[in-house]
Amino acid sequence: MNTAIVLAGGKGKRMKSDIPKQFMELKGEPLLCHSLRVFQNSPIIDEIVVVTSPDYISYVKEEIVIKNAFDKVKHITSGGGERYDSVYEGLKCVESPGYVFIHDGARPCVTDKIISDCYDAVRKFDACVAAVPVKDTIKVSDSEGMAVNTPDRSRLWQIQTPQVFDVNLVKECYKKMYSVSDKSDITDDAMVVERYGNKKIKLVNADYRNIKVTTPEDIEIAASFLK
Repeated sequence: MNTAIVLAGGKGKRMKSDIPKQFMELKGEPLLCHSLRVFQNSPIIDEIVVVTSPDYISYVKEEIVIKNAFDKVKHITSGGGERYDSVYEGLKCVESPGYVFIHDGARPCVTDKIISDCYDAVRKFDACVAAVPVKDTIKVSDSEGMAVNTPDRSRLWQIQTPQVFDVNLVKECYKKMYSVSDKSDITDDAMVVERYGNKKIKLVNADYRNIKVTTPEDIEIAASFLK
């Protein structure tokens, strides 16, 4: 069983909008519809779990899932205070062994090829993430904003989603994470598996167009990519 957990609980403060970014209009429909449609149409994905805020569960069900006949969506559940809390709530809905694709609903430009390439990788390595090599030179700064180091760009990757894992592996790692008190530095699912599963993560060369919509100009950029 291959399950996609699509996270749609963000508040989108940097969008300067009262509407959460995943529900803002993109090419005539809520942004979330675009990523859900790719997973809906993928022959690899068997079911979808949408994680959103409690206030939007009815909206997601009526205006997105039912309206667009996304019949692979089997669960719509409430998220938590942090991203990892929302992922954990989504994982609770996954009952069968297999693989789970964890994806940001605010990444509308995910493609079937990305899903397929990640699927090939996870079957071999048990854990992988969509990513792209960094194009720009990166500087490490000190607390005063002064550059102190320049890492080797050839070894740097920009991490995207989906992040894909063996279901039992990622569930066990999340359980271990919740057994410790300090989770403040956890930024993505791969970090949970690296730390609590002692597992190396395969980087899957994805697509620079698979952007996360974060600021108002990103809506225009995503629209141009979706053409």
